[in-house]
Amino acid sequence: MKYFVVSFIIGICLLLTGISDAQVMLYANGPGATYELINSVLAPGYTAEETPDMTNGTHISFGRHIAEVFDSTLNRYAFEFYIHAAYDNDISTLETDRQRVEIKTYQYSPANMIGTTGETMTFKWKFKLPTGFQPSTSWTHIHQVKAVGGDDSSPLFTLTPRKGTPNQLQLIYVADSSTAENFLATINLSSFINTWVDVTEVVKVGNPGTYSIIINKLSDGSNLLTYSNSNIKTIRPSNSFIRPKWGIYRSLLDVADLRDEAVRFTDFSVAQICACQ
Repeated sequence: MKYFVVSFIIGICLLLTGISDAQVMLYANGPGATYELINSVLAPGYTAEETPDMTNGTHISFGRHIAEVFDSTLNRYAFEFYIHAAYDNDISTLETDRQRVEIKTYQYSPANMIGTTGETMTFKWKFKLPTGFQPSTSWTHIHQVKAVGGDDSSPLFTLTPRKGTPNQLQLIYVADSSTAENFLATINLSSFINTWVDVTEVVKVGNPGTYSIIINKLSDGSNLLTYSNSNIKTIRPSNSFIRPKWGIYRSLLDVADLRDEAVRFTDFSVAQICACQ
């Protein structure tokens, strides 16, 4: 019988400080029931994945687009996300100019897994881009912090590999629909290829709020990217909450630049600190 390797660390409100802390963690634990595992943690009783094999999807014949595979570097299982350039249109919007295989928290997730004004959200995870990974000149998001409700057409923050000379990994910020993309950090993508990295992202939700992200190599702890801002809009006035997404969400406008990909993620963590009522 497969062990259900999911840890929940739930704090309680401290009467003297008025602060609560809650953390939820998701680890791969071996092949089979992968979607069920993800859903049980990120949105119990609901669907936390967006994949081309969902009902009415464009690539049902392939089967599930997220699997749990043994990783020889970690010496344990990790999640592997599959995307196919020729087959996988975006099931969430039925658009043919983009495709995605992602997991998320959203309105049906527990309250401690989404962020509202005044709360501080910490997102942690690990990922590895495969040898030969091909981004396009358009967007290929591998992580998003999304705003929900009102002005929510663009994510607030994204990690986006981009084709160039050389290929780059970009940290992008969009304050609202009236502003352009702001490139907060840009680094050489080669540092991330076939290398496990560890990410910690902290968002204090507010207008203004605070934002920071640190990405280190898992092998030696060396830093690849650090960014912080103590005065930045992290929720828009019309938004209800923010939430994280992980996976592959990419444009098909430059499909000739793309290939079938298999990107690995693991050790997802969502933690919330908020004022108790």
